[in-house]
Formats: sequence, C-alpha cells, structure tokens
Amino acid sequence: MNSVQETIYDESKILTLSSLEHIRLRPGMYIGRLGNGSHPSDGIYVLLKEIVDNSIDEFIMGFGKRIDILIENGIVNIRDFGRGIPLGKVVECVSIINTGAKYNDEVFQFSVGLNGVGTKAVNALSEHFEVTSFREKKMFSAQFRSGELKTAPTANGTNESNGTKISFTPDTNLFPNYSFDLGTIRKQLWNYAYLNRKLTITLNGEKFKSENGLLDLLHEEVNESNLYDIVHCQNGQLEMALTHTDHYGEEYFSYVNGHHTNDGGTHLSAFREGILKGVNQFYNSSFDGPDVRDGLVGAVAIKVQEPVFESQTKNKLGNSDLRSWLMPLVRDTFVDFLYKHPEVAELLKQKIQANERIRKELNNVKKAARDNARKSALTIPNLKDCKFHLGDKNELADESTVFITEGMSAGGSMISARDVYTQAVFCLKGKPLNCHGQGKEVIYKNLELYNVMKTLGIEDSIDDLRYRKVVIATDADVDGLHIRNLLLTFFLQFYETLVLQGNIYILETPLFRVRNQKTTKYCYSEAEKNDAFEKLQKGPHFEVTRFKGLGEISPNEFGQFIGKNMRAVPVGVEHTHEIPELLNFYMGTNTADRRRYIMENLV
Repeated sequence: MNSVQETIYDESKILTLSSLEHIRLRPGMYIGRLGNGSHPSDGIYVLLKEIVDNSIDEFIMGFGKRIDILIENGIVNIRDFGRGIPLGKVVECVSIINTGAKYNDEVFQFSVGLNGVGTKAVNALSEHFEVTSFREKKMFSAQFRSGELKTAPTANGTNESNGTKISFTPDTNLFPNYSFDLGTIRKQLWNYAYLNRKLTITLNGEKFKSENGLLDLLHEEVNESNLYDIVHCQNGQLEMALTHTDHYGEEYFSYVNGHHTNDGGTHLSAFREGILKGVNQFYNSSFDGPDVRDGLVGAVAIKVQEPVFESQTKNKLGNSDLRSWLMPLVRDTFVDFLYKHPEVAELLKQKIQANERIRKELNNVKKAARDNARKSALTIPNLKDCKFHLGDKNELADESTVFITEGMSAGGSMISARDVYTQAVFCLKGKPLNCHGQGKEVIYKNLELYNVMKTLGIEDSIDDLRYRKVVIATDADVDGLHIRNLLLTFFLQFYETLVLQGNIYILETPLFRVRNQKTTKYCYSEAEKNDAFEKLQKGPHFEVTRFKGLGEISPNEFGQFIGKNMRAVPVGVEHTHEIPELLNFYMGTNTADRRRYIMENLV
C-alpha cells in the first residue's frame, strides 16, 4: 500500500494571482533578497532605489533638478520636481504592472526602469504606500496597503511645483526588524550624483551634488594615492575615468543609464578590453591584460536605449551587441588621451613594465609553490568541498559558500551540519602569517596561505574565484579574533577587490544558549543573554551555557546558524584609499598607538 497520500490535481488547484499578489508571493523575483537592511543588497534599499530611479529619469529628460529624501522611523518620503505623473493615470502607474511611459521613446530615451514593475513592487511590498502627483496647479493623491487601494483617491488644487511625492513603509511581515543604514544610502546617492551632474539630492537635509561626474568619483576613491592624473573622458554615450595606484588587483565602478551595475556585465568587459587594446596600440606592444590592469581603478558609464539586464534588480548588463561599438570607442578615446598627455603615457608605461617585471618574478615563486604543494599532497588538505561552484551551470552555484575556520575541532560541527551542495569548509592548521607590508611572493611561500588561495581558486586570478561567499568563521575569543584579523589582512593587502565587490563575510555565531525544559534561546550578546535569562529562569531545568568556541556547538545546533537565517556580516571598506591606513594601524608596528586607542575606547 502506498503510504504517500495522493494529491488531487484538478481545476480547483489552478490559481490565478493578480500581479501584486504574485509580487508578494515571490518577492525575490522582483527585488532579489529580502534581508533586514544589514547588507547593501537587501530589499529595502532596492525599494528606495526603484522610486529614486524614476525621479532620476525625469532629471535625465530635463525636468527637475532636485530630489528630496526624508527617512524617519523606517518611513521613506521621496519628492522630485519633474513633470509629475499624469493625474488621470496615477493609480494605474503605481499598481498595474506593465503600465507606464517608459515604453515610449518619445518620453524616456535612456531609462533604467523599462519593465513597468519597479514602483508597483514597492507598492505591493509596503504596509503603507502613498503617491501624490503635482501637475499644473492640481494634485492627485492615493493611499495603498500591501498594494491594495485603501480609500478613494483625492484631487485638489495646489500651489506646489510640478513633480511626484511618494511615501512608503516596508512591510514588516516581509522585512522583520528592518532598519535603514544611512551610510549605505549615502553611498547609493553619491553614485546618483556622480552620474547626473548638477542634480541636487538631499537626504534628511544633507546635500549630494557633483560638478565633474566620474572624475569626482575617482578623486574620492583614490584620494591622492593615484600614480598619475586621473584620465577623464566623455564621448557621446560614454563617460569613463581611470588611473593606477600601487595597490594589487583591479577595482571598477560600472553604470548603465545612471544605474550602478554591481556585477558589471558586457559594458565593463568591453571597457577592460578597450583599455588593453588602446595601450597596446599606443605603445605598439603586446602587453598582457594583468600587467596593464594591475592597480587600475576605473569607472565607466554608458547610455543604452534598450538595456537588457540579467535580473530584475539590474545588477549585471547582458546586451551582447555592445562590444562592437563600445570597445573601439574606449580604445580610441584612451589612445587619443595618451597622445595628448605624453607625461601620463610615460608614467603609465613605467607602471605596466614594473607590473610585467614583478609578474615574471612571481611566476617563479608560484611554480615553486605548486611543486611544493604537489609533493605534500595531491589535494588541498583540510578542505571539505561542495558539489557546485561559482561558474557551474547550476542554479545552486550562485549560492556557493566556503567557510574558513580554525582547526578541525572548530570545523567538525560545521562539516556535519553544512549543505553539501553549496557549502564547503576549509580548516586552518594554525594562525596564518601576518602579511602586512610583505610582498606578494610571501603568500606563495607560506603553505597555509597558499592553500587558502588554492581553495578559493585565486592563486592566478580572482576571476577564477570558486565561491560566491568566503565566510571567516572563528571563535569569539582572543585567538579567534586574532586569526580573523590576520585573514582580513591577507584579503585586504592582496585581494582587496574581493572585499570591495562583497565576497568576504564574517560569520556570527551565538555566545550563549539559555534554555529551560520548554524553550531554548541562542544569544549573540550579553544584552540578549540577560533578556533571555529574565524570561526563562523560572522554568524547570533552566540553564545558561557559554560557548567558548565553535567546536562546543553540536552539529544538530550548528545547522541553524549556517542555514537560511545565517548571520554573515559583509566586510566593507568605504573607499580604496582607506585600506593602507587601516592595515598599518591595526596590523603594523605602531603598538603604542594601538594600545592608547584601546585604552581610550574601552567601554
């Protein structure tokens, strides 16, 4: 007898959802991850961006030079001074999918929001949403709850300037315990300002405005650490800026129609290729790409009438036809600049030749490291790998994660509890080398760090990174924090690009377990422990456990800490130029300065 209950599949099981019901049922399809605001990609920032994008589109078309944003108590208010939504279509434009003027090239030529979904998604995912359009001394307002019209819209006369005002509160059922990080939003707004010269944006009264576009962006990022004056060119649909620093790796900022494409795409690939071809054409040489681009910090912004993005959140451009015109345009623009600025051309040549010389010297060190690794083991020691990796043609590959932890005892529970398809565990044998101030050859001579590179697949190029997330998982004691700092130093010193593009994380695990016979609470701080203590202490079999290390958490318990609710905090740096100063302070030889700082900041 079949023990599985048969499910009846008939007409009654066929459901038809409204557009907004579908958004609420499958929000990830429209805004990516949900989150609580602790990560720049969390959904509440996507909601904000979708509304601001519409205001930016008005500015691009020549209407409205100011956007005012007010965020208080989790409520967002955005007011632009564009044309305002046509009053007879206000409700439809914020609640019916595939409704809007973005399909009309006469009204919007270079728009990010082409799918007619963005504002509707904000409406559907907000517990309160209000839209007001001001147009020709008239105003029209409508209020919604979870995408449903709450009351009859109102129409009145007004003396307000033309434009649109939208207020929304993210739905706490979808975004529990959310909070807006103003630092994350400031960075987002500076991107808008750099890409839209003369536009003024205010956030709670703070002003964001750029006079020189991408030139201002790169000046802010490198902060005089550039080896030569920043190259800045604008040519029709293309604006680009670039320079070299003495840092390792490459760093890029890429934009399409005023939108920051975090994951790049075809325009960034064409930009990188155009730089290489331009250099080789100008110098009549055949330099390798890594030698030309090592230390490069670049920004590229393009305008495309029909952008094709690889997801609704528009983080990666997919237009395959771009290369045919963009790569030659970058190449010719860069060659023209080098001819006009021979002093920059000479400095750039010296930098490339130095990169080439260092790379060839490093190749010998890499070969010796590989030989030593082959002699010691055929596989990477202490790595429990996962089945799918970044780049595999599998939907799970994009979730690939590797945990770097200290010792087999700490990694034991993690190995037992992990998802074998998407989660790998690499166990260190001891404390890594403090590589601050060292040359890159030292990390190939150190077997432990070489094994970290080999685990990640980055011993030759970060383009070969095998995992989407690299999570540092160490004990919350002095030794564990020291190991964490040593690993962060390794990444910031030699692979800062991985940090800047959001690949490096720190795992948070509970410090305490407070439980009685009926209830168990895991606490990440003294305050949480004290709160749980008060609530549970009167129950039978009450106990408080302090986890001294990851190895003390059983596999059955550990699964929830690395599952879908995993607390993994992204490692972030505000600007590239901050990295050397940070490393020098925390990992350098200025022991007295560090001691003084610690004593003055003890809580």
